[in-house]
Amino acid sequence: MIEQSTRTDNGYQLVINLVHSARHPTHAHFPVNYPRPTLTNLHSHTYRCKHASGDAVDYVRAAHAGGAGVYGISDHAPMPDGRHSDVRMDMDELDGYQQAVRDAQTAFPEIAVLLALECEDFPENRAFYREEILGRREFDYLVGAAHYTPFEGAWHNSYIGMNNVRFLRAYSDHLCAMMETGLYAFIAHPDIFGCSVTQWNQNLTECSRDILAAAAMTGVPLEINAGGFRKSKRQTPQGSRPQYPWSAFWELASEYRVTVVCNSDAHHPEDALANLDQAYDLAALHGLTLAEADDLGLDSTLLV
Repeated sequence: MIEQSTRTDNGYQLVINLVHSARHPTHAHFPVNYPRPTLTNLHSHTYRCKHASGDAVDYVRAAHAGGAGVYGISDHAPMPDGRHSDVRMDMDELDGYQQAVRDAQTAFPEIAVLLALECEDFPENRAFYREEILGRREFDYLVGAAHYTPFEGAWHNSYIGMNNVRFLRAYSDHLCAMMETGLYAFIAHPDIFGCSVTQWNQNLTECSRDILAAAAMTGVPLEINAGGFRKSKRQTPQGSRPQYPWSAFWELASEYRVTVVCNSDAHHPEDALANLDQAYDLAALHGLTLAEADDLGLDSTLLV
């Protein structure tokens, strides 16, 4: 049984309330920029994260065969202090990763191959992301992700335990803070609370509205993560559904001035462009606007 909400004010609440008051009454008033753009995936991994296979060139080769025009390699960023190294590359692999993506660019000049990392927004890492990754190394973009949530003095796995409303609130606050940094081109799988909550409820609505209001306020796109379609289904009294993307979240998103990006979250070369049609169909179902290159901080000639 989920706890009753114990909402408290935070640094975003006043602005978020203002954005709530200005949200769209229905998505019909916010046109969708279809037809679909250049076939693109901005979220993929390599063997270095220790839970994927293949290297950058293998993903780009598969993407080229599938007709992609833009492809981003965005493996899990290393932590300068070595935390969570069992699910991400080590710091001493960063040079090799960067070179592997550059080699893929050379091997497939027909595709715009982009160099990126998927990052945990630990505040103490932000200077590293800004100065070293985006600055000195000149990566093309960063992906913000909340695989871990700060809660009661520690970082906890975001894939479990979201039926605790205080943890759910901490998760939504974390995503709001992440968007406020300006570091991230988009936020990965914002609806992963669907992995541990069976049925939609009022607490999910409240926290989702805060996430969506922050996305509208900051202009940071949200990701419809097609990797969730390849995971086991969540069984509910109403039948089975993907753990994520959770349609109820994206239905709410249609009430806000947000943009979305559809990605495969490929962990194997054969999934380089997998399930993107399902993600685009979900965006179309709810009348969502697809992010353009400018929304993502990328070259404006991409994604057209």
